[in-house]
Amino acid sequence: MKKFKRWLIGIVVVLVVALIGGQLYLKSAAHVPSPAAATAQTQATKINGVLYFGKASAKLTVVMYPGALVDPGAYSIWANQVAKAGYRVAIVSFPDDLAVLKPNAAAQVVKAGQPYVIGGHSLGGVMASRFAAKHKQGLKGVFFLASYPDAKGKLEGNVPVLSLTASRDGVLNFDAWRKAKQNLPSDTTYQQLPGGNHAGFGSYGKQSGDGRATVTNATQQQWVAKQLTHWLDTLK
Repeated sequence: MKKFKRWLIGIVVVLVVALIGGQLYLKSAAHVPSPAAATAQTQATKINGVLYFGKASAKLTVVMYPGALVDPGAYSIWANQVAKAGYRVAIVSFPDDLAVLKPNAAAQVVKAGQPYVIGGHSLGGVMASRFAAKHKQGLKGVFFLASYPDAKGKLEGNVPVLSLTASRDGVLNFDAWRKAKQNLPSDTTYQQLPGGNHAGFGSYGKQSGDGRATVTNATQQQWVAKQLTHWLDTLK
């Protein structure tokens, strides 16, 4: 019995150490907002971990799921610009900055019958499409930033979809992206930024494996805001 107890205690200690190590690794690998993004974030109101840009009375709420290990504030620059165009942007936060750990987080932002669009960057876009596929009431559209839906997030019917990519993205699997078009409506709008990269859809510096952008981050932020705003303006 004593040997069993020592063995059990040993297993628990190993698990605790592994858990702590995992948490420390995730924190060290997290992508934090650039100084410019941190400045833009001061325009937001933070409620229950969600960054809100724009007025609560706006005609449409834009729900944003960040990419894996990316701090929500890293998307503040284009979010602030979209809000100035008359929309409310809600950037959702997740445990350990991983949308996969709480894919239905948008439920705390979107109220019953409230018109909304939802999207995300990279892994965030995958999780956002899964939410959209199951919560169609009030859904006006879905957008992807260097992302695509998997089979669980397949979007059917006449839901408007916007897919934005960048030519120098070294993180997005373009083969998988092209294959995933079968999970999108045939009239999906596709736009690509020449010279942009994966990290440029946010503002948090370099990302491992990414291509080197030949346009500035400010340029890519403006492009994202412009593409989103133009698309949002077409929605009814």
